[in-house]
Amino acid sequence: MLASVNTLVLTGIEASIVQVEVDLHSGLPGFEIVGLASAAVKEARERVRSALRNSGYKFPNTKITVNLAPADVKKEGSHFDLPIAIGILLASEQLSDLDEMDKYYLAGELSLDGSLRPVPGILPMALHLATADNVKGFIIPESNGSEAAFVEEIASYGLNHLSQVIDFLSGNLTKEPEKPRPTQTNLGMVPDFAEVRGQESAKRALQIAAAGMHNVLLIGPPGSGKTMLARRLPGIFPEMTRAEILETSRIYSAAGLLNGNQPLINIRPFRSPHKNASSASIIGGGRIPRPGEISLAQNGILFLDELPEFSRDVLEALRQPLEDRVVTVARAQATYSFPANFTLVASMNPCPCGFLGSDQECKCTPLQIQAYRRRLSGPLLDRIDLQVEVPRLQYEQIKERSSGENTGQIREKVTRAREIQAKRFAKLPYKVNAQMSPAQVRKFCRLDDESEQLLKNAFNKLKLSARAYDRILKVARTIADLEGSVNITINHLAEALQYRCLDRAYRAY
Repeated sequence: MLASVNTLVLTGIEASIVQVEVDLHSGLPGFEIVGLASAAVKEARERVRSALRNSGYKFPNTKITVNLAPADVKKEGSHFDLPIAIGILLASEQLSDLDEMDKYYLAGELSLDGSLRPVPGILPMALHLATADNVKGFIIPESNGSEAAFVEEIASYGLNHLSQVIDFLSGNLTKEPEKPRPTQTNLGMVPDFAEVRGQESAKRALQIAAAGMHNVLLIGPPGSGKTMLARRLPGIFPEMTRAEILETSRIYSAAGLLNGNQPLINIRPFRSPHKNASSASIIGGGRIPRPGEISLAQNGILFLDELPEFSRDVLEALRQPLEDRVVTVARAQATYSFPANFTLVASMNPCPCGFLGSDQECKCTPLQIQAYRRRLSGPLLDRIDLQVEVPRLQYEQIKERSSGENTGQIREKVTRAREIQAKRFAKLPYKVNAQMSPAQVRKFCRLDDESEQLLKNAFNKLKLSARAYDRILKVARTIADLEGSVNITINHLAEALQYRCLDRAYRAY
């Protein structure tokens, strides 16, 4: 007897449909799974056997062949357990032909007692089914129900046991589709900018970075507040849209980082990997390619503390994602693409000991300082729009009572600037200044004669690259948007230029 059940498989963060074909025929008892199945998929044999027996069903004492089609796509994950079990029951005629079985899709891991365990990747699977034809429902573990419910275009049914799945498919159990839970954005979890004393220049740079999604490098001695400033940046970003929530959450779903308590990512991610992290963990990859930190920071912030301490491989691997907003991992069998649309915030000391230029004595030799700064290559620095000095605070600044603007006030300004950009780029795929193409820079970042002469002098004196030229104009455009100005004035350009001076000064040491 032959039976077929629908399921899906993840390739990176993209889902595709798989047919689970089960064939029972005479011969010595055996259980084979073919179709480029991984070890985790082949282990389903023992889980399915025990789950069927402990749920009151017979496990066929015949030759069982399970084919996962198409056979040229690598199959990973334990979610094949449920469709394989249902396929065996159909092929052994323990379940009669079910009406519209070909319109249901199943995914879930089986416990030995038949319970359904949650699996990663349910959200991208549901998103794929939302665009597919002739889909009546998506049957998943109950623990994944709140995750799939956010995709309202598809009816998702969360069940907690194999027997419930059988009753539902047989029409003996009525189950309503999962309903999305109300999502609340708790921005109170993000520390407030009002807690930061002094550092007005750095606060202003972070405000510009949030308004235009520009990359930032904070340079200062230990204890000056670089990390404190960076951790408050997510709070001044605009609230995430539904499209951004879905885009970010599907990456976390594929990585297995969602659960019943956190079915969606509705607060801007803030990822802060350790300096000893490998290139694969930050960029993405591994034996089974998974999203890295730059993808988990999608629509949020990637914070690299002590930037020069990261390995050279990691730093140079950042160059392409910073430019293209996507990272591609090539393997012999397939090529995986992961989104990487994040804002880079990095910090560093001015020298190995950290006290160069401060009140404390620096004990580093010129050769040590030069070697330390050369860990950051010119091409990488070129991709960092804002380079800001964060000086050591004086006692009077620490004790002052006036705290300046709080996170909510700054977020209002940033949101207004983002709204201006959204109208400007209404017909384009991107909505922020940092992602403008060279053609859009020429169109939206025009300068008057006085500003043009200032930029020309700075370009020649600082020996800036063509990339730095474009990025200066993008930052100036963002500053003008924050002030509600239609045109870029010389003041906007002068402020943008002061954020590009440090990279040349540091490398010229």
